[in-house]
Amino acid sequence: MEAVTISAPRRSAPAATTFAGAAEAHLDDVFGYLLYLTRDHDVADDLSGATFEKALRLWHRFDVNRGSARTWLLGIARTTALDWFRAEARRTRREQAVAPPEAELAPFVEGVSPELEHALVSLSAGEREVIALRVVLDLDGEAAARVLGVSPTAVSTRLSRALKRLEERMNDDLG
Repeated sequence: MEAVTISAPRRSAPAATTFAGAAEAHLDDVFGYLLYLTRDHDVADDLSGATFEKALRLWHRFDVNRGSARTWLLGIARTTALDWFRAEARRTRREQAVAPPEAELAPFVEGVSPELEHALVSLSAGEREVIALRVVLDLDGEAAARVLGVSPTAVSTRLSRALKRLEERMNDDLG
């Protein structure tokens, strides 16, 4: 009988990983992780973009000898999600501090149908705010972004989502 020796395969120097390759290979992992954390497809999508934006800026710090690109990207995703959760908590506290109780809300806009008024009141304060800035006050995206302290893209995304929810609420009330 002959003795067999099992040895680990010889590792050559780690292959240089490109950011594009890492992003393509791990996009689904990052998105899935963020979706699990947030339980919201739209938020997970936004946070995935923010994660890869940060990762691109920090790519020069990635060290293949310290871990895989996957774990490095998931670490950035976790930090991005935690930052988002903290920001959302602060935003919610600010909105609750300045928003009047629902029973005391004045009409959103004069001359609006009761159905539309009901649908508007059912939106969150943030959704009503972006609709008020962009639709009622007719601010452009840049001006609304300055008011809200976010990017014009974020304003556009928030407005789109708020109008979609408003349409859903109107359809629920009419249907």
